[in-house]
Amino acid sequence: MNKLLLLTIPLLLFITTACDSATSPGEKASASAALLYTNINNNELATLLEDKVTLVDIRRPEEWKQTGVVSGSNMITLFTSRGGVNPDFVSELQKVSSPDKPVILICRTGNRTRAASTMLVKQLEYQKVYNVTRGIKGWIADKREVTRL
Repeated sequence: MNKLLLLTIPLLLFITTACDSATSPGEKASASAALLYTNINNNELATLLEDKVTLVDIRRPEEWKQTGVVSGSNMITLFTSRGGVNPDFVSELQKVSSPDKPVILICRTGNRTRAASTMLVKQLEYQKVYNVTRGIKGWIADKREVTRL
């Protein structure tokens, strides 16, 4: 069975449960909930970017054009405009980040990346995943620099 098929079905389940799976830095995970990924704010994102951690913007091309992207972003669409999983996502992600390296995910507002973060940890066995909680909208609202396409 190919990885895309393995990802598509569980991903639908993760979309509805991802909110319960993360903790913010400084927030302790409960004994019954395993820490899957880490929510980060814009200050933490900036620090991780200074440390050269890979940033992946999972939005669609029209969204990148609309708002711009955080400088240095790897633009790899996860969800198609119809809500399906981009069949090239896994292979494209593996070109820029391996499961043993930390990776940061960003989308428009942090909703899609919650699901994607869970998927990377559970299905692709990424060990350290960061979710930008307010997405590119929060980055822009904080008057942070973007690269226009």
